[in-house]
Amino acid sequence: MGISTGKWPAWHAGLRHYRNSSTKIAIWQLINTLVPYGLLWVAMIWSIQQGYHYGITLAMALIAALFLVRIFLLFHDCVHGSLFPKIKVNNAVGNALGVLAFTPFGDWRFHHLQHHASYANLDARGFGDIWTMTLLEYKEASAMKRLSYRLYRNPLILFGLGAVFSFLLRFRIPTQMTRRKAYKSVLFTNLLIAVIILIAALTIGLQTFILIQLPVLWFAGAMGIWLFYVQHQFEGVYWARKEEWDPLRAAMEGSSFYKLPGVLRWFSANIGYHFIHHLSPRIPNYRLKQCYDNIPALRDKPPLTIRKSLSSVSLKLWDEEHKQLVGFP
Repeated sequence: MGISTGKWPAWHAGLRHYRNSSTKIAIWQLINTLVPYGLLWVAMIWSIQQGYHYGITLAMALIAALFLVRIFLLFHDCVHGSLFPKIKVNNAVGNALGVLAFTPFGDWRFHHLQHHASYANLDARGFGDIWTMTLLEYKEASAMKRLSYRLYRNPLILFGLGAVFSFLLRFRIPTQMTRRKAYKSVLFTNLLIAVIILIAALTIGLQTFILIQLPVLWFAGAMGIWLFYVQHQFEGVYWARKEEWDPLRAAMEGSSFYKLPGVLRWFSANIGYHFIHHLSPRIPNYRLKQCYDNIPALRDKPPLTIRKSLSSVSLKLWDEEHKQLVGFP
């Protein structure tokens, strides 16, 4: 996507030592994620069937959503072929996890790998990223486009309705850019989701299924979009035009180090070490912290705390003149 303005530093070669995937660790991650998620589903079904207040179900749905976020991030590792040592196993597990996350494995992989090749590049926006206009583009846009952009960047729409739109509607339909193999993954995922809905309707009842699945998917989707947002939308982030785009700066400055408490780091499968993930996408989630702890140069990256990340919501446009994200004029 561009030519680096400098060579990769010596410490970069050391990242390859953390790319070794472990079948044992991967299986344990699936167990400690899928089993609690399944038990929460059983508890939510029971609470509805016993006539308990729906607020109890919603409270459990919020916890289940955290597990679904973790499921999605294990799915994300499969996309990069890093959760398990063998690609075929990653593909099989990724397709299965994608059904639970309402996300087609092949289609999402196609767009996500494009994102890895184009993030922080102003001339290659539009692949698996948050729609970001430059300040000049916004000023020259039509009134209707400005309104559309303002609505899109509104937190209630981006993190609220955006979650429902993406996981219930957007991922059900292949885009024009989707390749044939990825197109099949959309149909495959849709078919299995339809089978699950049919089985649920014949067993626990369609209403019970909706009362559980919808809030779980909504809460998880909002959390997931927020995580993805702060990974590349924060104060001090790096963006550049194609001819100036530097892969090292894109990873180190164009991706965040989202410093989360231990519990949230577990549920988010270490995705907060996002700059390391972009430096070497083949490093599995369970090696990211070890990599960070053992390579001193990585610890120079300023962390983005939860408190500081909240101000990122006000950043809407890229100011090319001052090379920074700014709010609406």
